[in-house]
Amino acid sequence: MNNCIFCKIVSGEVPASKVYEDENFLAFLDNRPHAPGHAQVVPKKHIQWVWDVPDVGAYFEVVKKIALAQRKAFNTQWILSKIVGDEVAHAHIWVFPESGVVGDKNDLMGNAAKLRAAL
Repeated sequence: MNNCIFCKIVSGEVPASKVYEDENFLAFLDNRPHAPGHAQVVPKKHIQWVWDVPDVGAYFEVVKKIALAQRKAFNTQWILSKIVGDEVAHAHIWVFPESGVVGDKNDLMGNAAKLRAAL
């Protein structure tokens, strides 16, 4: 997809604070975070809707990995997730610690390092 920001992140055309990557999925920090460690988890293949991802179970296993790493990295049990799909026409799941987590939500490099270490 030529104009898809998430496809551009997957291809490396647009930089992102990547925290997890495998052959099918990528997780990176949101550039307008609600909390420290707020991540987007996307399929690498351009698919518009989460419910159209061929192996949605594998997708949610990646989301779970990120959520468990956030719990550890940011010392909280409360991890939120959100699926809407109208912001960007590429399947994505928001995963983020509750807003009371201590830390600078805009420290993308530091928060990415914490998440990668927790993975």
